[in-house]
Amino acid sequence: MTNKPLPITGGEARAALDNAVAQVRLNLPLYTETCQNHSSVDGIYPPCPNEEWTCGFWPGEIWLAYEHTGDRAFRDAGLVLAASFDRRIREKIVVDHHDMGFLYTPACVAAYKLTGDRAARDAAVLAADQLLTRFQPKGQFLQAWGPMGEPGNYRFIIDCLLNLPLLYWASAETGDGKYADIANRHTAVCLANSFRPDGSTYHTFYMNPDGSPGSGRTCQGYRDDSFWARGQAWGVYGSILSWRYTKSPAALDAFRKALDFYLTRLPGDLVPCWDMLFQPDSGEPRDSSSAAIVACGLLEAVRVLPRREAGGYETLAREMVGSLARDYAPARPVPGAGLIAHGTYSKKSPYNTCTQEGVDEFTSWGDYFYMEALTRLCADWDPYW
Repeated sequence: MTNKPLPITGGEARAALDNAVAQVRLNLPLYTETCQNHSSVDGIYPPCPNEEWTCGFWPGEIWLAYEHTGDRAFRDAGLVLAASFDRRIREKIVVDHHDMGFLYTPACVAAYKLTGDRAARDAAVLAADQLLTRFQPKGQFLQAWGPMGEPGNYRFIIDCLLNLPLLYWASAETGDGKYADIANRHTAVCLANSFRPDGSTYHTFYMNPDGSPGSGRTCQGYRDDSFWARGQAWGVYGSILSWRYTKSPAALDAFRKALDFYLTRLPGDLVPCWDMLFQPDSGEPRDSSSAAIVACGLLEAVRVLPRREAGGYETLAREMVGSLARDYAPARPVPGAGLIAHGTYSKKSPYNTCTQEGVDEFTSWGDYFYMEALTRLCADWDPYW
């Protein structure tokens, strides 16, 4: 890496967070009674029903805006959306998958932490209960998608590390250790199989029907042996969160190796292409969301690791966030727009199975994690995760 961006200063971070809050405020009338779709189309988010796996990130932005400003308008909008998530889990609207954490941690755990709203708390516990239904005793993992017991879906994905904090929260909140127990079991299997020896990660890992490890594949990376940027970012942030909850040496080792690998594949501005097999001169699109996710992982490491190790992580996070704030964040708010451009949701390749959408657009998780990173830089933040 050469010509790295300058670290974002405290004043610049506060100004960038103010700009993010202004965009969230402008979007409240568009996405309070409905949800914001996973990615923009020509720079504007379509509204959608509360059915996508990504619908929790927009409420997360609202709660971050509320924390930064104390403005009741954000609190009221966040509670309207939390009520929608309560209905979703009680009526079982598209919840038969593993993404309960992505949905309910930023939408309902955050709402409960910040307002004490009991309906949001109860919805999050029900979501944790729903996530437990994805557990496969043979193999000891949370199945990502598809009917339970279907051989073609006997798999988990690297993303699930960010769903596990919901289970740890549920154990702490209810006093029932079953949630944390399942999270610990899944974590151990993921750390043993999703992380390659060099620190790179598989997006998807298939287990054999007898519960033994199968093989690593991709759904959203370029190919099975490439380095999907967002998956690598989930590996970085997810492993340090796992270490916070488990204190497992394997989690800390995975964090260090995954981060080191990620850094070796970055271009000069610290924002990778959607698959880290590529560099920008390839013409392949960037994925700004991965940089935002990794920055949050670095700042989490600053919170939980000894200063002698984590000292350089804050500077690196400030460099990443500085790049995003200066070159990827829009100059002014536009109704329906997001916070950081040049994200990639899902890009088709000759070797993967995904549907192409949200290429070189805003992404809801990219916006959320960018705003989380800024919040971490501007305050002593109590994480939702």
